[in-house]
Amino acid sequence: MILPIVSFGSPVLRKKCNEIHPNHPELDLLISNMWETMYNANGVGIAAPQINKSIRVFLIDTTPFFDDDEYIDNKEKIVKKVFINAKIIEEKGEMWNFKEGCLSIPNIREDVSRKTNITIEYLDQRFVKHRDTFSGITARVIQHEYDHIEGILFTDKISLLRRKMIKRKLNDISKGKVDVSYKMKFLK
Repeated sequence: MILPIVSFGSPVLRKKCNEIHPNHPELDLLISNMWETMYNANGVGIAAPQINKSIRVFLIDTTPFFDDDEYIDNKEKIVKKVFINAKIIEEKGEMWNFKEGCLSIPNIREDVSRKTNITIEYLDQRFVKHRDTFSGITARVIQHEYDHIEGILFTDKISLLRRKMIKRKLNDISKGKVDVSYKMKFLK
């Protein structure tokens, strides 16, 4: 089922999310719905707060980036994963800018600087523990979605001047004054 994506201004996007346990009700259905919602909105990642759930779950599929060689180095591979109760252990490498966007903040893209490599511990959908290192665009997508479960938005990582310049657009988004092709839930 395609779920509505909550917009900028929704309080759930600013909360640090709660860990979940293997007996979380209907988790498989929730994750299935998240995949369907993300693909319907042409996203590469989605976090539970974006569907109004304050839990530490996000998923990514970097497939769309492999259609554009500009973003991918030769070592990168497509990553399609579910991350539960994730914790970034280390961020290292050079800082690099990339124009990020967000399904909860449609039609706005801004340069965000992030480190090139991360190590992250997480549980998969079967609650098997993993510790993996990712780099490049995959690391960036994970960092973006991880920020969501920490209550951080990509707009928090841009300059104060840029935030002031897009303030009116952000306010319009929170009120539903935005044209999107997917289902959204607005603060109003």
